[in-house]
Amino acid sequence: MKNILITGGAGFIGSHVVRRFVNKYPDYNIYNLDKLTYAGNLENLADVHDKPNYFFIKQDICEYDTLKDIFTKYNFDAIIHLAAESHVDRSIANPMEFIHTNILGTVNLLNAAKNLWHNNYEGKLFYHISTDEVYGSLGETGLFTETTAYDPRSPYSASKASSDHLVRAYFHTYKLPIVISNCSNNYGPNQFPEKLIPLAFNNIKNNKPIPVYGRGENIRDWLYVEDHAGAIDKIFHDGKIGETYNIGGINEWKNIDLILLLCKIMDSKLNRESGTSERLITFVKDRAGHDIRYAIDSTKLQNELNWSPSVNFEGGLEKTVEWYLNNEKWLNNILSGDYQKYYEQQYFLR
Repeated sequence: MKNILITGGAGFIGSHVVRRFVNKYPDYNIYNLDKLTYAGNLENLADVHDKPNYFFIKQDICEYDTLKDIFTKYNFDAIIHLAAESHVDRSIANPMEFIHTNILGTVNLLNAAKNLWHNNYEGKLFYHISTDEVYGSLGETGLFTETTAYDPRSPYSASKASSDHLVRAYFHTYKLPIVISNCSNNYGPNQFPEKLIPLAFNNIKNNKPIPVYGRGENIRDWLYVEDHAGAIDKIFHDGKIGETYNIGGINEWKNIDLILLLCKIMDSKLNRESGTSERLITFVKDRAGHDIRYAIDSTKLQNELNWSPSVNFEGGLEKTVEWYLNNEKWLNNILSGDYQKYYEQQYFLR
């Protein structure tokens, strides 16, 4: 049995990775370590909660002494590191929280792994999950590749860029076996409703204004979260030590076009007159340092590891809307704050 630590496994992307590994690899013990901040929700993993190879550890990656004890106790063979503060708006309001979690927390994990493995790295791996935002902003043409120079524009992206550099430094300095992946914007089930798609979905459903920054001209490459989990699986098992892999959905959309498509889907699903939801669009003052365009070149991942996205954006967005419509209780628990009670109910009242 391999012991695999997945940090941030109660979050949006992390929960999909945990579920995939728990179900697909019964010969792995999967340890989900999460602080359970506002975006960590164990309800995301209710379907694997009782699996014999799944274990939850409530822990802050910024607390090194406790983290070191956890590594010693469970003797992890590999770490998939997703735990991070990730909302750009929050990073503008409170940059220090991002610096602590994304930089210090990552270094704590690197040190805990290095000290546990004592240079005996056979079969070991530290897999660091990052973002395309570290590359900065693109013009009308071009794509981010694995060799694109870093140019972060927000406290969030700067903190992630710092963590990427530190992971590579531990590879070069200490020979720690690492891989890194940088992904484009994720969407899909279980996303916390501060992000664009679930926020817009909820506002449309409740006939509230849909806030759109500027004129909605910013362009993003969108990656369905289950495709991202599949890419992480590929990289974890077959990626080359010391390498970086870019993961993109090959789905570039202007924000306003995305919202218009979502409005059209919602009108159909809710049996509303065509154009009803579109009238909710409200343009608001643009975000400080708002990058114009992100786009990922996933050629390396496709050629070396035979990965490609399984859904186009239109199909993925419709699947996402269906999920939210069928899981109103999950969304209502998020909006009311009741989801935060799940940990106590599951782990103290059983």
